[in-house]
Amino acid sequence: MCRNLSRYALVFLFLALSGLIFLLRNIHTVESWNCHTISALYQLQSRIHSSFISVNLPTFYHNRTFCAHLGQKPSPEDELEERYLLDSIAWPGPPPRSAPTALRQTSDPVHSLFAILPTKGGREWHVGDQLEALVQMHDFQGRPKRYGGDFLLARLHSPELGAGVAGKVLDHRNGFYSALFPLLWVGSAHVEITLVHSSEAVAVLRRLREERPDRVFFKSLYRLGFLSETTVCNMCLPPDQQPLCNYTDLYTGEPWYCYKPKMLSCDTRVNHAKGGYLKHLITNKEALLFQSGVNIKVRIHASGPDRINVLPPRKDKVEVDSSSVKPEPIELAPSGYYHTESWRALGGVTMRHFNESSAITQCLRNKVINMYGDSTVRQWFEYLIALVPELKEFNLHSPKNVGPFMAVDSTHNILLKYRCHGPPIRFSTVMSSELRYISNELDGLSGGPNTVVVLSIWAHFSTFPVEVYIRRLRHIRRALLRLLDRAPGTLIVIRSANLQALDQEVSLYNSDWYSLQLDKVLRAMFKGMSVLLVDAWQMTLAHHLPHALHPTPTIVKNMIDMLLSYVCPEKKKSQQK
Repeated sequence: MCRNLSRYALVFLFLALSGLIFLLRNIHTVESWNCHTISALYQLQSRIHSSFISVNLPTFYHNRTFCAHLGQKPSPEDELEERYLLDSIAWPGPPPRSAPTALRQTSDPVHSLFAILPTKGGREWHVGDQLEALVQMHDFQGRPKRYGGDFLLARLHSPELGAGVAGKVLDHRNGFYSALFPLLWVGSAHVEITLVHSSEAVAVLRRLREERPDRVFFKSLYRLGFLSETTVCNMCLPPDQQPLCNYTDLYTGEPWYCYKPKMLSCDTRVNHAKGGYLKHLITNKEALLFQSGVNIKVRIHASGPDRINVLPPRKDKVEVDSSSVKPEPIELAPSGYYHTESWRALGGVTMRHFNESSAITQCLRNKVINMYGDSTVRQWFEYLIALVPELKEFNLHSPKNVGPFMAVDSTHNILLKYRCHGPPIRFSTVMSSELRYISNELDGLSGGPNTVVVLSIWAHFSTFPVEVYIRRLRHIRRALLRLLDRAPGTLIVIRSANLQALDQEVSLYNSDWYSLQLDKVLRAMFKGMSVLLVDAWQMTLAHHLPHALHPTPTIVKNMIDMLLSYVCPEKKKSQQK
């Protein structure tokens, strides 16, 4: 009996060894097995690696130029443009101090106040005039501030009329600010001034942007057969800690790196994903500068009346009246305003409202709409397929909220596509094969009068030095110029940044101050090109609804109407006859 058992044991051992040798020799064949058979093992192994990834994060050296100037060396012309752009968004800061500023010495919206200034004709305002409110900032002790740098938002609105327009804030750098508004409707107009961040808080945000571009980190999964590893990735990684996998784009030179897996090669990368957010980036004293309801997006009260009544335009208005207006009226001109909850575009664009899905279908007939960017333009894709029943989404088996996505209306010959931009992209998981840079995608388009290109690229660049964003937009701009050269009839629409809800955590990674800086750069870089803008910044600022990274359907509807007004402009009366 014992001899038989030992004989069987030898047989089983021989079979096990044979199976192991066969498995090792045919490891590549194993990879082609049905993924459902081994997915549970992969998921478990991936979770184990992910749980350790936050512990093994690299030590980042605070080198201001390391991250900003990676990639291809810019030309002298590009360097000159970069300096101009950085100068144009320069932000005044608090005076240097030997010790950190105490909270009681920082800007306090409760102690601050504003007053509506009278016009030369008294306290009478008409449509076409300009309203000015003077803001004086005080600290938590009630003492006037003597320097500028606070981030303020200004809005003029009328809840009764469903009207609103964004104001322009001028920093006099002495604790006083002017909020200027164009008067565009008859009736009541209520001034609203909001402190987003104190100048002291902005100084912290600026330091984080320059010194801690690693505060959002990324990861990639590497897999070969049963083996898998997860490593940290980013645009800028300290190169002297461990070997790197270099995924710099061959066409644009856009840099991207991951730490090399210990057992696997760099070409076994499977995906890209957001790893997480680093914590404990600021001191306890600095944390007091970012308190919801205290000094983040808190309204400043008026010292007197905060509303006016706007009268119809003056009948006897003459040229001399313009002398009472400050020299900024052209820059002050908003892109539009709300009235009865509907956006009314200014600047020569006739705003159309597409309230029926059939009107949208007719507008997009025979069109190919290519949407590239972050989730704020993906929201447009989702809105259109939900609103237009003829647009049927084609199942590409793409991850939810990631894409790529495609919808088709074969009856009206409409093709709608969405693809996210290349890294840095903070989506959950994107397959490595689906990571594409917008400029490369644009180079693959034929273009033409039936092609629409929609771009939105801003939200995922807030944690990097502005030079990184400038470089990315420069590549996109060059690709757009090439596209317009070979297909001049191509319609290009860019969606700007928008305001969002802020608390302490969001402020350190995605503050509206970061978005404002990027938005100014975007407008400057595409100025003068055959590119149209959907001004999401003003459309979210002018509306009464709460700020959100993904605006509410009411605001999105107006954005889509603006987009479609570009695609299908109103025909002139002479053309209709």
